[in-house]
Amino acid sequence: MKRVLPLLAATILAAGTLAAAANDRYGSRPPLVVSPDLSAPWVLQLQRAPEGQRVSGLRGVRMGPATTRTVIRRERRTQQQVRVRQRVHVPQATRQVQRPVQVAAAPAPARGAAVQIDPKFLPQTVDYAGSHKPGTIVIDTATKFLYLVEAGGQARRYGVGVGKEGFQWTGTESISQKKHWPDWRPPAEMIAREKKKGRILPAHMPGGPANPLGARALYLGSTLYRIHGTNAPWTIGGNVSSGCIRMRNEDVMDLYERVKVGTKVVVI
Repeated sequence: MKRVLPLLAATILAAGTLAAAANDRYGSRPPLVVSPDLSAPWVLQLQRAPEGQRVSGLRGVRMGPATTRTVIRRERRTQQQVRVRQRVHVPQATRQVQRPVQVAAAPAPARGAAVQIDPKFLPQTVDYAGSHKPGTIVIDTATKFLYLVEAGGQARRYGVGVGKEGFQWTGTESISQKKHWPDWRPPAEMIAREKKKGRILPAHMPGGPANPLGARALYLGSTLYRIHGTNAPWTIGGNVSSGCIRMRNEDVMDLYERVKVGTKVVVI
């Protein structure tokens, strides 16, 4: 009996030690590494990764073949949905300007790029030795300059765009009317001509920033020609129009305030 008691005590002590070790083993469970992919099974999102540990992709997570295939299918479906949304989403501003109405020959600058223009085509006061009286508008189609003759042998000079080959003309007219933000009704001949090039012009276009006539128009006599602004300022200095005289919007607005109906216009 004396021998049994120490053995029993040792057995109880050993069992207690094992129980304590077991409790220590499961008292602090190892943290679960969670996939950052929200399409992974929900059970993987129950716990956070250990503090200070970064989880990349699906490393550290053991997944069966079926689960892996499910995640891949979900990822592919999500990417496909994003591509579809990007393809069909069209901003409102883009939808409003769909018809090709710009007929400028020079290519437009890259989107967001500043419009470059030769400094010589910017407005400036120059010496003028011509025979025309002050107040007369003289347009030199060869040099692409418009002169508003002033007193004292000077003139206000602006850069312009003029008629393309086959559309150039010379002569004397007078300003018959002036319009703010004019509307545009391209003649039937122009509509037919541009249609052959693949450009569909509207029968009528109200005035505004997208209108090829720009901010102001000075109508020349009873002709179809005008001195007007443009929605393509990079074309100034070239042979680009169907006979009209193009100016930058800021320049035609300046000229508009300096001349009256009845002003003489000489095209050379």
